[in-house]
Amino acid sequence: MPTPKNARRDRAEDRRRQLIAAAAALFADRGFPHVAVSDIAARAGVSTPTVYRHFTDKQALLFAATQGGVDTFEQLTEEALRTEAGRPQPDPARAVVTAATTLSVADPGATSLWRWTGQHLSDEQDREVVRRTRTVLRRWAAAIAESRPDLSERESMYLAGATLSVAGSLLARTPKNDRVVVEATVQQLIWRLLDLHPASAPPLPEPISPADTDGGRRDEILDAAARLFADHGFPGTGMDEIGAAVGITGPSVYRHFPSKDAILVAIGQRSALRLEAGALAAAMRTSGPAEQLDALVDSYVQNITGAPDLLVALTSGYALDGDPSGTELLASQRRYVNRWIELLAAARPELSAQTAALTVRAVLAIVNDAVRMPRSTPQPEFAARMAYLMKGLLDS
Repeated sequence: MPTPKNARRDRAEDRRRQLIAAAAALFADRGFPHVAVSDIAARAGVSTPTVYRHFTDKQALLFAATQGGVDTFEQLTEEALRTEAGRPQPDPARAVVTAATTLSVADPGATSLWRWTGQHLSDEQDREVVRRTRTVLRRWAAAIAESRPDLSERESMYLAGATLSVAGSLLARTPKNDRVVVEATVQQLIWRLLDLHPASAPPLPEPISPADTDGGRRDEILDAAARLFADHGFPGTGMDEIGAAVGITGPSVYRHFPSKDAILVAIGQRSALRLEAGALAAAMRTSGPAEQLDALVDSYVQNITGAPDLLVALTSGYALDGDPSGTELLASQRRYVNRWIELLAAARPELSAQTAALTVRAVLAIVNDAVRMPRSTPQPEFAARMAYLMKGLLDS
């Protein structure tokens, strides 16, 4: 029978787990900035002061929830790569597929958290999450290399990271009654990935999007703000920092933009225009849906790796919730993705509408996730290999 001291400790641990689970579900559903500590308390069925007895603030809860997702990542990987007798799995690549699929099914909300919430963690917390994630990805990469000895270590890491992105992109917001279909799609896409050879990626063609505007003060501000938002997050960047980055005072920025939100809107609009220009150029310069889809891949990769605008629009759009401009930006993003889905359905008519949509989401997740890993993007071959992996999944 537990002693009173042990019983209190057990109750405290149970309460912490309850609060972490409630926070993880809310963060994954609404996004970190749109969840208050009182919301977490209500979800867990406790008072707000009770939350503060266990966690110093909302960020501490986010870190705990994110770490919980990484815990699951580590545990499932260990289980998949070892037999019941403790020996290595005879088919390590299959073990990676099992681990990736099981991870998404087991804890899709937490999986989404540790893939996308780095900008809301402290630098130290984010480094810890990245370190632990990379450690497990190296195990995946080693397992892939064991089945594919023709791959270099870097190629295996590319495939491991892409595998994680595919698994995490599809199941997090999928209705439970569709899980069987989605799980099968995940596995098919991952097996297709594991047959690819990233070192064979051809170089990307010259960008098909037209040049940007004249580069006046307004664009200088947008360029600086996009870099700062990408590096420090939208909440962590002030108008003074934006002004300093272009050699003017913070108040001077207001001569060009009435608010920080307006700067974010302009970054999103500029990004949307670049994507639209790339899509129109692809339609004019190609014949047939398969070629057009290939050109869209090239354009998208060039946009997201060439400037921070697109990544900022994807990761900071939550700040415009309720803003009509933000609603329109979200609608334009959806229209753009739907164009991909329609082209894939036309290029591969054997796919169901659901499978075409799932495939496009997985394809975009590969590069969307990878650009957030700071050690990857400086590599000169990065963009070409991203496009190669994406086209390999589209099989266009």
